[in-house]
Amino acid sequence: MATRAYWQGQIKLALVSIPVEIYPATKPGAAVSFRQIHEPTGKPIQYEKVVSGVGPVDRDEILKGFELSKGNYVLLEQEEIEAVKIESRKTLDLVQFVEADAIDVLYYEKPYFVVPADDLAEEAYAVLRDALRQTRKVGLGQLSVRGREQLVSLKPCGKGLVLEVLRYADEVNKAQSYFKGLPADTADEDMLDLAVSIIDKKTAPFKPDEFHDRYVDALHRLIDKKKKAKGKRIIEDVDDEPTGRKAGNVIDLMAALKKSAGGAKGTPAKKTATKPKAATKKAAPKRKSA
Repeated sequence: MATRAYWQGQIKLALVSIPVEIYPATKPGAAVSFRQIHEPTGKPIQYEKVVSGVGPVDRDEILKGFELSKGNYVLLEQEEIEAVKIESRKTLDLVQFVEADAIDVLYYEKPYFVVPADDLAEEAYAVLRDALRQTRKVGLGQLSVRGREQLVSLKPCGKGLVLEVLRYADEVNKAQSYFKGLPADTADEDMLDLAVSIIDKKTAPFKPDEFHDRYVDALHRLIDKKKKAKGKRIIEDVDDEPTGRKAGNVIDLMAALKKSAGGAKGTPAKKTATKPKAATKKAAPKRKSA
């Protein structure tokens, strides 16, 4: 468990208050970060706050500005911004409950583990968890953190509860604007059956540790080689199989589906009988011309 909670307070269900602590459920991945380096000296590049025609400026001369039009700003001081921040509250009111599948996946942003703050809170915590599981509902509320309000959902996860920060409606693009040009006709039944059979054969339990970011792995290998090469340039050819089709190459979808269904994982592809090759006489070597 993390040493410091992201939020501490109470989840309120009508007249029942449950003291809880919230911890991040995720952590940064194995991304590789780089610094810009001045090659002649080997020192990192520094960045300065500069104004065009003036040069470097002091931090106490900088204000935040909201651009109304090109080159026209409303200037705000930090004290003015702080004054309008939402007061941090230590209570999360569950104001609504919805079906577990009613929230579109596009709205989910970041998960957190919710744990009871002490032994006395465990009973009420378990009641809320089991009630959500039994009704297959998700609780909704707004959490006040660091001056902002976050829309959140609460649902059971194993023996505990998971809180997920949700995006507001104005943060999500409407899918219709991207999908409206797609045909509404249903897929061909035979092709659909083949696609379903491929999915069935490749269905397996989700094991996230079996998946890796191959780009990050390759970067680490390159860094190790570069370290051993003591700065020498290393360029490697990557033999990747082509994933897309070439322009103008017409694919027979039915044939591709049949081939995929025959060679899908879990079903060995049928072997075709091969006829033995007829014995052929070895040609006599030609005489060299004088």
